[in-house]
Formats: sequence, structure tokens, C-alpha cells
Amino acid sequence: MTDADLIADLILAARRAQRQLDSLGPAAPEDAAAGYAAQFALALKMDAVPPAGFKIGATAKVMQDYLGLTGPAAGFVARDGLLETGGSARFTDFRKPGVECEVALRLGADLPPGPCSRDQAGAAVAEVFAGIEIVEGRYGDLVALGTPTLIADQVFHAGGVLGIPAPGWPAIDLAAARGEIFVDGVSRGSGVGADLLGHPLAALAWLADSGAAHAFGGLKARQVVFLGSVTPPIWLDGPCEVVVQFDLLGTTRLRFT
Repeated sequence: MTDADLIADLILAARRAQRQLDSLGPAAPEDAAAGYAAQFALALKMDAVPPAGFKIGATAKVMQDYLGLTGPAAGFVARDGLLETGGSARFTDFRKPGVECEVALRLGADLPPGPCSRDQAGAAVAEVFAGIEIVEGRYGDLVALGTPTLIADQVFHAGGVLGIPAPGWPAIDLAAARGEIFVDGVSRGSGVGADLLGHPLAALAWLADSGAAHAFGGLKARQVVFLGSVTPPIWLDGPCEVVVQFDLLGTTRLRFT
């Protein structure tokens, strides 16, 4: 068994028991590259290679501050974790679930792993839409856990909700798109696309040359990418309705039962 396999097994055991993931001690990945290698091993064990897509965490400064990170981190998205807008999920299926207000897209062309400009990233995009990322409070002390282990564990990711593609792409100004998240009709936060590394397509360009892209062999056409949340995570207390609304991208809904 490789170190990556051992880390993936420890993560899966914690998830299946809905148990907090604490520091892995001597088994913990030493750096981000080892974290992404363990994430790939986790995806193999979850039958999620190739993945349905990726999420980018901490593209907004407010999220970097919240997580104590100096830059973004990425995680794979499994197909069985994706829902269409208007879908539902059982609250008790998640450990301390939360939701995020995401700018999201679907690729129309491959992006190989390596340096990528914002223009190259934009040319590969087929659709853009409002998204909801489902996250879990799986951790205690993030400093003790360590960023490489956070990366191995998909950076809080637990699922996602896909909105309806917004008409008019690629003329939409993603940086100007303002999103707001509601829980049972109450606004819980808002932000704009420019909060994501200055422009959502800059986040996609970052992803193309990230450790995740290199570990998984690049980004592929038809994959979904959650580019980042324009608000901090909203932690939920129980069953509820979540609505994410972007003025330029539309509305996405999810009900926790």
C-alpha cells in the first residue's frame, strides 16, 4: 500500500463514520503535491476517475482568510455528488453540512495540465451558471490538520448543484456577476465574481495548472467546475431550502429534507 492509499483509506473511514478528520500524524501528506496524490487515490477508491469535474476553494480573499490559506486549493467532484437545480438531499447524509454561493461552468474543450491564460481558459468554456456547493464541517483545528491533508480530503467538498445555463455566454461579464445566498428566504451573504482571483476565468486558468489538474491529467470537455464561493460557507442547522441567485447567471435551488 502506498502512502497515498493509506491517507485515502483514513479519509474514507472518517467519512463513513461521519467522524471529524483530525491530524493524520506521521501518515499525513508532507506537502501539497502529496496531498493531491492522496486525493487522486481517494478518487480511485470512490470510482470517480475521471471525475465529473472540480471545485476550487479559497479563490476569494474572504475564504483564504476564513481557512487560513495563502492561495486557492482544488478538489475533484464525483458524479454521484451532483444534483440538478430544484433537487433535494437528506440533511442527515452529511456531517455538519454547509452551502456556498458559486460561479460555475461546464467545459466545452479540454484544458491540458500546464500554464493557461485567462483567454485560453475562457475559450474552453461552453456554459456558465449559478451553482451551489455542498460542503461539510469535517475538521476541527485546521492548523493542526494541515493544508496538504485538507487538499487530500477535497477541501470540504461534499457535493454540488448545477443551475440552468445562462443565455448569452460568452458575452456575460462574469467579474460583474453579483450573487446572493438565501436560507429559507433569508439572505445570508453576497459577493461578486471579481472576488474570485480578480475574475472567475482567472480561477479557471489557475485550476488548469494546479496540482489537481496535474494529478488527474488535465481538465476535460463536459466536466463541471465550481470556480469558488463569493461568500463564506453558510453552515446549516437542519432541513431547509437554499437558493443561490446571480443577477447575470440565474437562480439555483436545493432543499435539504
